[in-house]
Formats: sequence, structure tokens, C-alpha cells
Amino acid sequence: MKILFIHQNFPGQFIHLAPALAANTQNDVRALTMQQTIPAVWNGVKLFPYQITRGTCADMHPWLADTEPKAIRGEAAMRSALLLRAQGFTPDVIIAHPGWGESLFLKQVWPEAKLGIYAEFFYHSRGADVGFDPEFPLNAIDNACKIQLKNINNLLHMQLADAAISPTHWQASTFPSQWRERISVIHDGIHTDKLVPNPGIAVKLSNGLTLTRKDEVITFVNRNLEPYRGYHTFMRALPEVLKSRPQARILIVGGDDVSYGARPAQGNWKQIFLQEVLPQIAASDLERIMFLGNLPYEQFIPLLQLSRVHVYLTYPFVLSWSLLEAMSVGCAIVASDTQPLHEAIRHNETGRLVNFFDSQKLAQEICNLLSDETERLRLGSNARRFAQENYDLQNICLPAQLAWVQRLLAI
Repeated sequence: MKILFIHQNFPGQFIHLAPALAANTQNDVRALTMQQTIPAVWNGVKLFPYQITRGTCADMHPWLADTEPKAIRGEAAMRSALLLRAQGFTPDVIIAHPGWGESLFLKQVWPEAKLGIYAEFFYHSRGADVGFDPEFPLNAIDNACKIQLKNINNLLHMQLADAAISPTHWQASTFPSQWRERISVIHDGIHTDKLVPNPGIAVKLSNGLTLTRKDEVITFVNRNLEPYRGYHTFMRALPEVLKSRPQARILIVGGDDVSYGARPAQGNWKQIFLQEVLPQIAASDLERIMFLGNLPYEQFIPLLQLSRVHVYLTYPFVLSWSLLEAMSVGCAIVASDTQPLHEAIRHNETGRLVNFFDSQKLAQEICNLLSDETERLRLGSNARRFAQENYDLQNICLPAQLAWVQRLLAI
């Protein structure tokens, strides 16, 4: 079988599937990516970079700001695909993350190829992430029009695709009902055999402090610290947590940029909400809050193994791998009572759910778990078992992904 992957930052969500397919010597697996400094072959996958050759129009209508870049990237990927075709490569299956538009025109190059796409999220002007947080109101009419056009890429891909894969039932449910029967819900998967509890863990931080499981550690993780992932709610809970738990240490992982929402008018969200709560925190307690920035994966997992309570908050949006990784290592989880969490966190079974906006309740739940080792261990054990039974890569997710590819080929 000849298989072509496309992802602007390959491997992305295909980090397990692509090598698994390439491991079969009867398969010819290739990938298109925008990355330029890459090896010729990665884990058996032959890599082919492509480049965009133009930028967007300066006077473009602002509602189309999301559309033209996708057409530009789609054209660039199509030109690269033509080169592959000229070299004699004709894929049986194309597997793409369509989010950046690269796969828009590949059916023009290979009309007989089966196209499977990663259905990550369908945008809505109400009822999901947009307008969820009243603290950050939007111009309702203008924003609805912009989102309607933002879904052009999704709509075109759903017309082109033979099948789709989505990591969670809730994310799949965001797509129009007439297309859901083509979406298979299969998570990307996590290594639950490697992501395990470690009672003997010891982590030396950049300030020279070494922490172990004997320390009262609370963790909070975002790719970037922003309202979409509840950073503001978490920070507003800290004054009470620090006051009630004089031995607690707060380890915060995440960058200063924005991954999903809007940027503030000035500065960055990290500093804005830190400055907001500083007057409520004693100077002697500030050293117990540590911002660790973005960490390499090999440093990130030990932090989760160290954690007594892990906090995960999100708007109704895509679910982060970090939550499932925290569950796999046996963390006691306090999470937001929002739709993406309901598949993984069952209240009082695999974690605790709190209202996304209720920082007082969040602080209370964190402190309650810090005070109750038996409950922490029960929730952490349940969380790990749930991760093993539902999100294990080798036994559940990867076999299901491989079966999805075979079904795609047979359509």
C-alpha cells in the first residue's frame, strides 16, 4: 500500500500511526511537511518538504484572514504533490490534518486516492468555545460571520474526504450531523506502559530546589498560559490555596504566547493575571509559585509523577494530551466541568469537576484533596485505570487506527 501523510508540522497527531504503517515493508509511506530542516527518512517515513511562495494580501477583508492562508498552503502542497506524481508516486491513501489547508487540492492531483482527514474541531459562533467566557465578550454578529467563513476549510474537506477520524466523541459532535457517520472516534493514544506512577520520583528545579512525593505539589499545564485553558481561573484560586496550604508548591508549565484565543491589548496573559492576584498573596508565599515555561517532554512527565493534585481547565474546545498523561501517571485531577472533560473525568470517580469560572470552588477542591491522601490515591488509581482501558496506545488506539486505514482503503 502507498500512503501519503500531510501535516504542516509532521508527524503531529500521526506520530504513532505513520511509523506503524511504515514498519510494514509492503507499504511505501511518505509525508509532506512545511518543516525544512528534516531528515530524508523518519522512522521509515520518507519526508518531502514544501514551501509557500507568497504571502497574504495586505488589504484582504478581515473576515477572510483565515481563508487565504489555507489556499496558499494548499497550492504549495499541491505543487509538491505534482512533483511526487512526476516521480511515479501515486498513493492509495492520503491521510491529512486539514487544519492548515494543505490537503485541499490533493484530490486534483490523485483523484482516485482515498482521503482520510483528522476531524479535530468544527467552529461554532455559539455553544462551544466562542462566547463561552463572558469576561472576554465579542462582537456577536461580526464574529459569527467570521466563523461562518472560517469553516470554509472544514466544509470543503468534508466534501472531499472519504472518511475522518476524531480523537473524542465531543470533538466529533461539533461537526454537522450529516457527516458524523463518516467520522470514527479513535484517540491518538498515550503510552500508559511508560506513563506510570513513580513514588520514588525526585525532581531538581532550576532554582536548585529538589522536590519529591513528600512535598505538596500542585501542577498546572498549558502549551501557553491563556484564558482558553483556564489560566485566569487557576491564578485566582491560588491566594486561597497558598493561605490554606502553607507547604504547597505550585508548578506552572506553559509559554507566554497564545495558542488559541486572542492576545491581550498589551503584555501577555501570564503577567496580567499574575499581577491581578499579587496583592492577595503574601510576599513570603510568592517563592512557592514557580513558572517553568515550556519544558522538554522528558522533563515534563516527571513533574506529573511528582504532582499531588493536577489541575486541568479548558473552554469547550479540543482535549489536551496532557490531561490523559496526568491520568496515566496516577494524578488526582481537578478539572473544569466542560464538555470535553466529560469523556475522561467522571466526577468523584476519575477526578473532581468544578465550574470553570468558580475559582473559590477550585481552591476548595484542591485543598480538600491535599488534605485527604486516601481520596487522592483512590482518584489517581481510578484515573490511571481509565486511561489504560480507554486511551492505551498499543492495545487500544493504534490497532483501531490501523483498522481505520484498512477501512479507508476499502471504501
